[in-house]
Amino acid sequence: METLEFVIYPDGRVQEKVTGIVGASCEEVTKAIEAELGVVLNQETTSEYFAQTQNQSQAATAQVNFSNW
Repeated sequence: METLEFVIYPDGRVQEKVTGIVGASCEEVTKAIEAELGVVLNQETTSEYFAQTQNQSQAATAQVNFSNW
């Protein structure tokens, strides 16, 4: 499940936490929000950022043998 969590502090700072998004695509998700919030002071990446998406693909090969009977 993809979630964005925001904590707004009394002094106006906003902490944003993204979970459930694998790889650097979390930057694309949060880019517009961060532009509206203001200057990003600190950014920490999680293990999900460095994880790679798994694309499972199956390749089937067929072998045809012809006989010279």
